[in-house]
Amino acid sequence: MNFKRISYYLGLFCFPISILAFINILYSSYFDYFLSINSYIVTLIVSLLFGFILIFIGKNSEKKINFIEQLILIIFVYLLIAALISLPFYLSNYQVTFLNAFFESVSGITGTGFSIFKNIKYLDPTLILWRSSSQWIGGLYFLFFLLLIFSNKKFNYKMNEFTYSGDIRINSEANIKNSLIKIFILYSILSFTIFLFLNVSEVRMFNSLNLSMSLVSAGGFIPTNSLDKIINSNFQKLVFIFALLVSMLNFFLIFNILRKNTILRKHQEDLYIIVLSLILILLIYFNEYSGLNITISILSSLSNSGLSLINSDNNLHLYFILVTAIGGSFISNSSGIKFTRIYILLKTVSSEIIKLVSPNNVINKNIFSTENKITEENIKISFLIFISFFISLFFLSSVLIVDNIDFEQSFKLSILTITNTTTSAMYGIEEMDFANLLTTSKLSLIIFMIIGKIELVSVFLIIKRIFFKE
Repeated sequence: MNFKRISYYLGLFCFPISILAFINILYSSYFDYFLSINSYIVTLIVSLLFGFILIFIGKNSEKKINFIEQLILIIFVYLLIAALISLPFYLSNYQVTFLNAFFESVSGITGTGFSIFKNIKYLDPTLILWRSSSQWIGGLYFLFFLLLIFSNKKFNYKMNEFTYSGDIRINSEANIKNSLIKIFILYSILSFTIFLFLNVSEVRMFNSLNLSMSLVSAGGFIPTNSLDKIINSNFQKLVFIFALLVSMLNFFLIFNILRKNTILRKHQEDLYIIVLSLILILLIYFNEYSGLNITISILSSLSNSGLSLINSDNNLHLYFILVTAIGGSFISNSSGIKFTRIYILLKTVSSEIIKLVSPNNVINKNIFSTENKITEENIKISFLIFISFFISLFFLSSVLIVDNIDFEQSFKLSILTITNTTTSAMYGIEEMDFANLLTTSKLSLIIFMIIGKIELVSVFLIIKRIFFKE
């Protein structure tokens, strides 16, 4: 394991945090929030120092790193960047402990949305903007990881080859820089589009900015205590639905629509997810809540955002929790088991039943009616992800129960953690006091928020490499 090579790339990931800190310094100066400006100056200096020191350590090392080193890099990125993002929380006037600050920052960069703050409306606007920025940068980093690291064909548990990823040749070293630029530009365009639509729908500009950064990253932070303080009219709800679709469906779908590429053939997964969404909405459409609110809740659950306009007195908690476990497209900011893996398992089970009933039948092993075949490896990986999800669920629930959280709440919170979904009224656990949880519970939630993004399989591969060297 060559940590010098890892440190070089780790240093590069520090500089965007410096840019975010600089933007907050400008924001604080322009709106006269001078009480908080020092925390962003410290963050700017520390992130720059870490960036230059890490690059200096690894500058003379070989720049090519293997897949296991890339996985370790991802974990280090989440830990180090979370530590840097936590500085404004820790240095603020709200007497936040470093563990709570670190918890808030991990929740941000993983897009989970758990918060130690109870009254968001009383927070410094610069800190609200910082929270939203942490989700935005976390979503961007995850897309980098998804397309440049998790596309590895040898360890193909993300199965990205089943979904179209644009014209980016993500496995070509010569095109890595070009790939990163294209991802950043498209991600920024989508963020700005959501921001523009929210503004047109008469959402306050400050709320539009923060909400757009949360929605594009499938995050759960909002600039107020409840979503209904921002989203009221039907037009605003329609814009919100569009934003949820952006975070749930293939990252390159809108890109290909703008380029007028052949959409249906290259985005079969997205078509199936939309059909599934419609089915899930129709199943409860005639509930006591309006159709748009139900639509927002279903799409928010599938995208693993968790934001909803439904109150806690609904009787659909378990339904929304189960929908959350499904997740969206492979190439998106959503988490969960992922729809395609569930599709593979269901198709495999149905194929085995058909074999028993009619052994002479020709079994269709294509996925989404495309030319891609479902291999035995795909089936094993899908089953492994499915099992690892429940292993994580069992372990985390057990830890939370020790913290005097009842079984139902522990079960729900564990699923939301593993799927990087925020707590909200539609899940029945809106009033969770994260700031006062036991240290063991906070650390466990931090670990599994990161595992929710990188998959438990990544951890198994790292352990195998370290303790059982091949």
